[in-house]
Amino acid sequence: MAAFNYIGRDATGAKVKGLIDGSNAMAVAEQLTNQNIVPISITENKKSGGQSTNLASKDIREIFGFERIKLDDLIIFCRQMYALMRSGVPILRAINGMSESTTSVSLSKALKEISGQLESGYPLSSAFNQHKKLFPPLFVSLIHVGENTGKLDLSFAKLASYFEREQETRKRIKTAIRYPSFVLSAIVMAMVILNIFVIPTFANMFKKLGSDLPWATKILITSSEFFVNYWPHMLVACVVFFFGIKHYVSTEKGEYWWDRLKTKLPIVGSIIERSILSRFSHSFSIVLKAGVPMTTGLSLVADAVDNSFMQGKILAMRSSIESGESLLRSAVSSTLFTPLVLQMIAVGEETGRVDELLDEVGDYYEREVDYELGMLTARIEPIMIAIVAGMVLILALGIFTPMWDMMSAFQGK
Repeated sequence: MAAFNYIGRDATGAKVKGLIDGSNAMAVAEQLTNQNIVPISITENKKSGGQSTNLASKDIREIFGFERIKLDDLIIFCRQMYALMRSGVPILRAINGMSESTTSVSLSKALKEISGQLESGYPLSSAFNQHKKLFPPLFVSLIHVGENTGKLDLSFAKLASYFEREQETRKRIKTAIRYPSFVLSAIVMAMVILNIFVIPTFANMFKKLGSDLPWATKILITSSEFFVNYWPHMLVACVVFFFGIKHYVSTEKGEYWWDRLKTKLPIVGSIIERSILSRFSHSFSIVLKAGVPMTTGLSLVADAVDNSFMQGKILAMRSSIESGESLLRSAVSSTLFTPLVLQMIAVGEETGRVDELLDEVGDYYEREVDYELGMLTARIEPIMIAIVAGMVLILALGIFTPMWDMMSAFQGK
């Protein structure tokens, strides 16, 4: 989302101006119209009030682009803001209190800047929007909706629930991939140690035989010589490859390629895709319950899914709805959803309970992700066993076959 300066006239004809957040000028015009303001001029605000351009004043983690606010801190912040808003504490006092009580240095610094912006007349959502690297678009959008509807406390409660669900999903995924990651790391370490320290000892002994070596032994010796002679080059190549891929992924084209590849990966691709769809469904339900128009909500949720490939699909749904199609037809054309989910969306449109049915869709995808994560280890284990068995087979054939030949030769003499 971006900040826009607007000039318009209210219901009495008086000239009004201010700052408002939106995905584009059309979305801002729609928001102003809903507030009974006729827009005259809408221009994007190029100033970034909360972000300093002075490199020396930036945190080192900000310079290198690391995540600076944990989900735990965001959850606690939203829960405490909800409690303060429900108790009738003024926003400025609540922000100042949270900036002093939070244990996150980055969040504390941002809240102090937000407090200064509130004193300068910024709306709360606009002040949060100045810190886009800290607060996602969905966060800013729901705060903006809460301001306009007078239900800011409920916005913070919904955000806390959303972040808690997101945190739980991440924990489940990390738990599921911990075992495969450990096994793969052990395999790589074993290959390096064998090729550099173990195989060269046997290779010198086998070369003294002067006879033809088995194919498995030749593979081991060739691999070992390559590792021993070219390990510096391999190390440099790995570093260059890593940073090259990282740079490519940081580009728009590379990000789209990587995000699309993640959803197509064998075994884990379906888990990633369903996790994103669960996030989309719950996020879309939240913005619809908050009173955001469907087309505007799709734009906000597209930013919240954090996947450019899925973002393109969701924005295509929005374009389809804007051209007059129903949510069901646009969902069918996106090819994102299963027939069961499409039936649930159809029922939601017929009964006028799209937001509630989207919550059900999100829960459905969460159950699917849980099941897939539970089966992940069972699916990966045979692959890991096959890889280890192949390595052991080649190692055994490569080392023991020549030794058997040596023993046979000695016995023949």
